[in-house]
Amino acid sequence: MSGERKASRPGEAPGGGAASGVVPGKARPRGTFPHYRRAGDFLFVSGTSSRRADDSIAGAERDASGQHALDIRRQTRAVLENIRDILASAGASLTDVVEVSTFLVDMADFAGYNEVYSEFFGYEGPARTTVAVAQLPHPQLLIEIKAVAYRPHGATQPQAARVGAGRGP
Repeated sequence: MSGERKASRPGEAPGGGAASGVVPGKARPRGTFPHYRRAGDFLFVSGTSSRRADDSIAGAERDASGQHALDIRRQTRAVLENIRDILASAGASLTDVVEVSTFLVDMADFAGYNEVYSEFFGYEGPARTTVAVAQLPHPQLLIEIKAVAYRPHGATQPQAARVGAGRGP
């Protein structure tokens, strides 16, 4: 990425300042922004979808008739797994997430989204806001999530991904 500073450890800028990154093997951002930005002990994960590195979309497969079958559960799981991978590239994990903002195209999908979200986070997890939006950058996307994680410089290895009930994704 142009203008990206090289860090001494994943997600850390020299001197503990700001660092950002586009994560190899993940869908390339469709705009001029990084997957994440570190500012001190905080990591800000840009809005993340279920888009794969090859630009296909998890949870948007074609059915037997050739129509796209959109699945909020599969998309939610893929989004959270993408966020998990982005955080790992910066030396953090889902246990470090302190706040998420979720954007749903249709609030009728809330129950399916919430069901999968609960596989990743419990009541001890991050603060959360969920809102409905008119549309996302691709017509097959049902959900986008942005996250803020708190991971102090020099902290030990990230813990397991599950916060709360002990089940893992």
